[in-house]
Amino acid sequence: LSNNGLTPPKSPNPASTTHRSTPLISPLPRPPMAFSAAATAAASTATAFASGRISSSSAQQQPRRPSSQQMLPSSTFSLGAFPRAVTARRRAAPLARAAVTVRAEAKKSVLIVNTNSGGHAVIGFYFAKELLAAGHAVTVLTVGDEGSDKMKKPPFSRFSELTSAGGKTVWGDPADVGAAVGGASFDVVLDNNGKDLDAVKPVADWAKSSGVGQFLFISSAGIYKTTEEPPHVEGDAVKESAGHVGVEKYIAEQFSSWASFRPQYMIGSGNNKDCEEWFFDRIVRNRPVPIPGNGMQLTNIAHVRDLSSMLALAVESPGAAAGKIFNCVSDRAVTLDGMARLCAAAAGVGVEIIHYDPAAVGVDAKKAFPFRNMHFYAEPRAAKESLGWASTTNLPEDLKERYAEYAGSGRGEKAMAFDLDDKILAAVGKAPASVGV
Repeated sequence: LSNNGLTPPKSPNPASTTHRSTPLISPLPRPPMAFSAAATAAASTATAFASGRISSSSAQQQPRRPSSQQMLPSSTFSLGAFPRAVTARRRAAPLARAAVTVRAEAKKSVLIVNTNSGGHAVIGFYFAKELLAAGHAVTVLTVGDEGSDKMKKPPFSRFSELTSAGGKTVWGDPADVGAAVGGASFDVVLDNNGKDLDAVKPVADWAKSSGVGQFLFISSAGIYKTTEEPPHVEGDAVKESAGHVGVEKYIAEQFSSWASFRPQYMIGSGNNKDCEEWFFDRIVRNRPVPIPGNGMQLTNIAHVRDLSSMLALAVESPGAAAGKIFNCVSDRAVTLDGMARLCAAAAGVGVEIIHYDPAAVGVDAKKAFPFRNMHFYAEPRAAKESLGWASTTNLPEDLKERYAEYAGSGRGEKAMAFDLDDKILAAVGKAPASVGV
C-alpha cells in the first residue's frame, strides 16, 4: 500500500490513544506476517475451515490475550474517563486518516451489490463514495425497484451524490446480476446484500464465470460463539449453522482472492436503522432510558467511514486481504450506560438511566432495546496487521454530528409512543417523566 509514494505510518501506539495507564490487554509479540500468493491462500482455506477458524491466516494471528475481565475493572469505562481519551484520539486522528486514504495507481472497476434495507445499506453507500473519490469506477446494484418507497429513505435518497461523482446506480435482482448490470465487466465485486448462500451464490457464480478477480463479502460479527475472553478476534469459533458462515466457506472455495468483513453496530449519516436515534428519542423528551441488565455490558459502535475505509484498503491491496476474515469494527468498546450518557452529552442534556431484568418485567429485550443484552464486541486485529488500517471513530464527537442531524430532521418533535418503556417503568416502580411526546 502506498500513500503518495510514502509508506503509511503504523497504527498509533495504544498507550497514546487511551486514558488507561495500563492497556486493557497487553499486546503480545507475534511473528512477522507473510502474505502468500493467491493460490497458496486458496489452498490453505480447507484446513482452516475444518478447524472451525474461518480465516486462512488463522495460524498467523496473535495468541489469545488474557481475559479483559481479569485485566480491568468495569469502573475503568466510566464516563469521567472519556475526556483524556477523546483528546488523545483527536491528536491521533490525522495520522490514522492518512493511513487509510486510498491512492490507487491502477484504477479498478467495482460492483457493489447493495441491500435495500437494514443497517448495512449505508456501508455500500460510503464504500462507493470512497472508491469514487480515489478515481475508481463504481456501479451500485441495489436490490429491488428504483421507484419503491424504500428508495425514498437514506442512503438511497442520496444516491445523487454517487452519480454526480461519476458512479452508476442500477436496480434489479441479484439472482440475475448479469442482466442487471447489462453485461458489464468488473475487477472487484462486493456482496453487501446476502445473508446466506442461497442469496449470495448466484452473485458469486456469476462473478466467477465473468473472471472477476476479487470477491468481497459483508458478513456479521454476530456469527461468533460466546466467549469467556472478549473481545472476539478473527479465528474465534463461529456458529456453523449461521448463513454467513456458509457464504464465507463457499467464496473461499471459489476465489483465490476473497475476503469477508464482519461488522457490528454502526453510526453515520445516511444510516436508516435506529441506533443512537433510539437514545435521542427518549433523551429529548426527558424520559428515562431503560437499559436491560446492569448497563456495563460492552459493545462496539463504529462510524461507517471506518468500515468503508477498511473495504477500500482491501481493494487497494488485494494480496494483503486475500483469504482473510476482518472484524469490520472500530477499536474501542462502549458500555450500554456509556452510550446513553454520550448521547445525552451530544444533546447537551442530562439523562436518567433505569436498569431492569427483562425476564422479571416480562418483555423481550430484543424488542425493547436496540443492542444485545450481553457483552458483544470485537477487535479489528486483522485489518491493522494485514492492511495497515487504523480506526478514526471518535464516538463522543461522532454522536454530536449525529445529534445535529437528528435535531434537524424534526424527529424529536414528532408524537411517539413508548408502550414497552412504560411497561418496564411501571414494573420497576418508576413512572415516566413525560408520556407520549
